[in-house]
Amino acid sequence: MTLVATPFIAEQLGARSLVHAFEKAGVTTLFTLSGNHIMPIFDAVIDTPIELIHTRHEAATVHMADAYARLTKKVGVAMVTGGPGHANAVSALYTTAMAEAPVVLISGHAPLNQLGKGAFQEMAQADIAAPLCKASWTCAGPEYLQADFLLACAIAQAGRPGPVHLSLPSDALEGKVTQASASPSPSAPQLPAPQLLSAEHAKSIIAQLHAAKKPLVLVGPRGCHRYPALLQELSQASGVPVIATESPRGIGDPSLGAFAEVLAQSDCVLLLDKKLDFTLKFGSSPSFMSDAKLMQVDAEVAELVRSKTALGARLVLAAQADLEPSVHALVNATKSASSKVHDATWLSWAKEAIAYRPAAWATAVSSTPNHAHPGRAMLALQTILDSHPDSVLVADGGEIGQWAQACLHAPNRIINGMAGSIGAALPFATAAAYTKPGVPVVAVMGDGTFGFHSSELDTAVRYRLPFIGVVGNDACWNAEYQIQVREYGKERAKGCELLPSRYDQVAIAFGGAGAMVTDADQVLPAAKALLSQGLPSILNILIEGLPAPSLKRV
Repeated sequence: MTLVATPFIAEQLGARSLVHAFEKAGVTTLFTLSGNHIMPIFDAVIDTPIELIHTRHEAATVHMADAYARLTKKVGVAMVTGGPGHANAVSALYTTAMAEAPVVLISGHAPLNQLGKGAFQEMAQADIAAPLCKASWTCAGPEYLQADFLLACAIAQAGRPGPVHLSLPSDALEGKVTQASASPSPSAPQLPAPQLLSAEHAKSIIAQLHAAKKPLVLVGPRGCHRYPALLQELSQASGVPVIATESPRGIGDPSLGAFAEVLAQSDCVLLLDKKLDFTLKFGSSPSFMSDAKLMQVDAEVAELVRSKTALGARLVLAAQADLEPSVHALVNATKSASSKVHDATWLSWAKEAIAYRPAAWATAVSSTPNHAHPGRAMLALQTILDSHPDSVLVADGGEIGQWAQACLHAPNRIINGMAGSIGAALPFATAAAYTKPGVPVVAVMGDGTFGFHSSELDTAVRYRLPFIGVVGNDACWNAEYQIQVREYGKERAKGCELLPSRYDQVAIAFGGAGAMVTDADQVLPAAKALLSQGLPSILNILIEGLPAPSLKRV
């Protein structure tokens, strides 16, 4: 993406200059919530094809931009007002950052000429967002708006993608621009240079993978939603299992079946843009073989240093490089390599382990009367996802989210991710329905999750964005309850109780559709009936409050 701003002959307002930058960057949609500071942008956008998707909470704008970015592989743009509007949006940046999704958060800001004087909603916005972003700064004036926005988009996509924040003072938006600056604001960061994996490193990595008995390649979150086909190509070319993971459950991710068994047997592991963090038990035994060799390719030097500290001599190779060119380099090195993985059965065995699911789930019966077994209830929804080659699965919440990930699959998947946060399901589903019109969207969430952004049903209804929101209703914060039972005993499990509320009726009240079921056999007929209505809908399933599955082959 070029960072050269478009010069102007005629004088115009800063907001109009910013909209030129939107157009130059290919932005067609802004997920936004109106407010005083960004009204000049609303006015300037009206005369363009750019669409404003107007939400009910600022955090939802970021969640929607996040889902949009993951599904389109483009930059998602969220736009909110300054002060408390900005503060509301910031909380959602953590989910986006951990998902490695390229999102730009634009926040209105108190005017520069009033800073330090007690301006309306004056706040150190860039400082507040900085810990959760790749970069965060305040535009220095109207002439910098174009260059600043284009730089923000470029940084969001560079290296390890993630969120970038840009605050736009209202006097910059309302000020006049004769000539847009070709350079960003003086306080803006530098665009990081692309990092390429050298041919020598690529050859060395492939040689060590091929020399191992049971090699493995692990990839981080964006491998799941951005490069699945490319990673499949690497696995086929190398004969090595390539596994992308984005779950906070890490080694215990139910969507990866018996992954823990695969990892525990691997004698050589390449971390390909995958952080050595809590999801991998920091590389410790018995999750890893005590004498397993590890290699790492990562866009960030800090991650390589952290791994070296944790692993010492076990880290036999570390290289700074971006993910996509690294995969291409490794594929090319594989094609020219003289050696191959000598045990071809390892790859098929690993695939079988990842695909493992207990057959008993299909006939499981709840021990609680008039409640469905969560696994069997989830399996019933696969027919909906199989009805279209581009369907979308959204999975959010604690235990029910894990059941959904274990039981369901779709060409497109958006989960709450490494952040381990909940609450984004309804914004995710709304953005998915917008991004992929006419495609079935199934969004599974817990009853706790539903409460965070239930008002976004209003957004989905207003924009006629249909989806099936599936609420696993166990009247409990079940993830926390399971921790309490495990750590302190059932008699000390307190503070996790909810009501078995009629979430389906909430959807109807907002103008959508809803149904409640109490048995797994009722799930598919109810889901089909809701799908046929073409409305945002909630399927409220009373479920037995079971812990998330922990998959081990017997």
